[in-house]
Amino acid sequence: MTEKQKRPQKVYTLLVEVGRKAEDGLPEGSTGAALMCYASGVDEAEAVRETVAILKQADLAPLDVTGYGTLEERLAEGHEIDDEERELMDRALEENSVIVAQMTPFYDGDSTSAMLSDTIH
Repeated sequence: MTEKQKRPQKVYTLLVEVGRKAEDGLPEGSTGAALMCYASGVDEAEAVRETVAILKQADLAPLDVTGYGTLEERLAEGHEIDDEERELMDRALEENSVIVAQMTPFYDGDSTSAMLSDTIH
């Protein structure tokens, strides 16, 4: 029998929009939030599945996920990535985990699309 070659893990930058749910821990009066996450996976689809599963376990209600790719892909697109962000990415890879790096709550009247695009450098 030949063993399957293990595919290397990579870290993907994901922006997850969540809605409200009882006991979700979001600020009072908010209508939801955007979460900047760094998630490890053999591909982006696996990173998304793992992130959604973990957020659901945390009593959050994921509505939409936007993938921004790996560190290399983001650099190729001209994104500025500071040392702190790189450290969080390294941690996600080392721990084979999902790191929620930033949470931006939404309130009535907020422009969701503008807030989401401002979150990615």
